[in-house]
Amino acid sequence: MFRFRVLMMPKTPHLNPLPLAEGRGGLLRSILLRRVPTPFGIARRPYRVAKLVLALWILSVAARLMFIDQPYVDHWSWRQSDVAGIARNFYDGGFRFAYPQIDWAGNATGYVGTEFPILPFVAAICYKFAGIHEWIGRSQAVILFAVSLPFFFLLVREIFGSTAAVWATFFFSFTPLNIFAGRSFMPDVPSLSLAIIGLYFFLRWTHDQKWTPFFVAAIAISLSILIKVTTIVIAAPLVYLAAAGIGDPGRREIKLVRNRDHRSRLQLLLFIAITIVPSAIWYWHAYQIAQRFYPHHFFGAGGIRIESFSWYWHIAWQTAVSSLTPVLAIMALIGLFVPQSRDRKYSRLFHWWLVAVILFIIAVGYGNRHRWYQLPMVPITAGFAGAACAFFGSKIPSRPAAIILSILLVSSFAILSYVYVRPLYESSAAQLRNAGLALNKITPSDALIVAADMGDPTIFYYSQRKGWHFLEEDGIYQGTPSDSQDAIVDLEKLRRGGATHVVFTRNTLWWLDYYPEFAQHLAQSATLMAASTEFKIYKLDAGTK
Repeated sequence: MFRFRVLMMPKTPHLNPLPLAEGRGGLLRSILLRRVPTPFGIARRPYRVAKLVLALWILSVAARLMFIDQPYVDHWSWRQSDVAGIARNFYDGGFRFAYPQIDWAGNATGYVGTEFPILPFVAAICYKFAGIHEWIGRSQAVILFAVSLPFFFLLVREIFGSTAAVWATFFFSFTPLNIFAGRSFMPDVPSLSLAIIGLYFFLRWTHDQKWTPFFVAAIAISLSILIKVTTIVIAAPLVYLAAAGIGDPGRREIKLVRNRDHRSRLQLLLFIAITIVPSAIWYWHAYQIAQRFYPHHFFGAGGIRIESFSWYWHIAWQTAVSSLTPVLAIMALIGLFVPQSRDRKYSRLFHWWLVAVILFIIAVGYGNRHRWYQLPMVPITAGFAGAACAFFGSKIPSRPAAIILSILLVSSFAILSYVYVRPLYESSAAQLRNAGLALNKITPSDALIVAADMGDPTIFYYSQRKGWHFLEEDGIYQGTPSDSQDAIVDLEKLRRGGATHVVFTRNTLWWLDYYPEFAQHLAQSATLMAASTEFKIYKLDAGTK
């Protein structure tokens, strides 16, 4: 059980944790073998730490490769199907990068305002060589997570020390929310991964002001905000690092905010320009696209809204229990108040990050109904939990006791993580996919589908057809009809707009019983083409008024 004996190492004098140069040793040498801080004596056994971190890296990547080829039918099916639909439209429509296109705009072009669509664009390029497969889209999140994990270890090591960094890496790797999001075809994990990389290199730059970490940090942060604008919350820890002005005892201390050095100020202004200007340009363009083209949709619009206390309590409870697990939540809460060494000027970095995320959750209350919006809580709580583990490890005098407690902590967290992540993989949209595959077989390629799909575009993605959500108004999904007349009016409007088929799935088949006048109208104006326990597909008669 050597992996967890790090808790019991005696204290030794603190060494400067931040190497000034990478040398020829490469990333692994930088991470684990050069000037490792030694609050508990780990520096005397760096190769053991290297093996442990490498094992965590391998296991965490393997966990995300499970069901990597699963169709987009899990609990986040609608968001992934939207991204996958944009990727396929790039593939089919000529790779017009600046014009991402969705499938649920009927016979309109369907251009929408989205995040910087680099992920679906790269997937579309890969489709040219490997064909259209779900694992291509999913693998992007896995790859970027794998790249970012060593930098997360480095970041926590500089803040809390090596023992905390090992534990934090473990928690970060196997948190339920992060495991599931880390294999989903969505921008959230790639954006967070780039933010972590950028944050670490920004820390490096504030220490030695070398141009290499400067540009790596600026480009990584810029891409992270482009890919997911909500990652702008990373500005809080960045501002903290700039204000803290991390120094090296052997050098002149750098106070980025207070320092009057002209070069430092210019570098900081250049950093802001690189990180903010591209995002401002792209999101202005995305807004213009949403204004010009039907369905006039801008991804994420409407999320900024203050909600009731019960709303936030539900988010907090869900995050603490099923997204993070109670074990991680409790350890993070303890770590939040663990005293830090005075020689660590940047020990409050994770506190600033936490405050920014909490304010974001409050301000974007409605948007946070989606669990992936709380993803930044994962590295923050993992860092605090690592600090708590290191603190307790320094207080336990018995090595056997430390080993036993470590095993109990690891096993309880692993079991709870499995329990809470497993339901997310379960199919919630299989009937939508099956209906889509049936539509693909029995309808012409130019068919326009009216889909009673509860706003989930999975039908459109797997049918490879365009159409509308039912009910809809000005391109916006309106939910269930208020009565039969409401459904009849919307269906006839869409039929006049070119709709050729209508489909109901298990989630909406009850409409045909609950709205008898609508069912009668459908029987008189459409022909049943296919039926199963999961869906019914009708062909609309051209002559119906």
